[in-house]
Amino acid sequence: MTSKIQTLIVVIGMVALQWGSGAFAQDHGEAGKKLFNHTAVPACAVCHTLKDAGAAGETGPSLDELKPDASRVEKAVRNGIGQMPAFSSLSDEQIKTLSKYVAEVAGTR
Repeated sequence: MTSKIQTLIVVIGMVALQWGSGAFAQDHGEAGKKLFNHTAVPACAVCHTLKDAGAAGETGPSLDELKPDASRVEKAVRNGIGQMPAFSSLSDEQIKTLSKYVAEVAGTR
């Protein structure tokens, strides 16, 4: 086995261990919460209720009640829906992180 393959196997093993420990989920959650509360302009928290984020917006639907899946959130963030604007200022990665965060935490608290 070449050293490059051995290195790759070690890296994959480390990633698997961190994934199993929840380290990626925690980082993902914190990044999503930051996007929800601060990075998106206007902030999602201004309009939506999401207990995990400490948000009690009343203009848009309560995400805790709606419990949307990630694809539904992503579509709304990318294209806008009703009074909600499209968030073209967010990168693809930010939109995916935000969408996964909302889908994972909506209605869990």
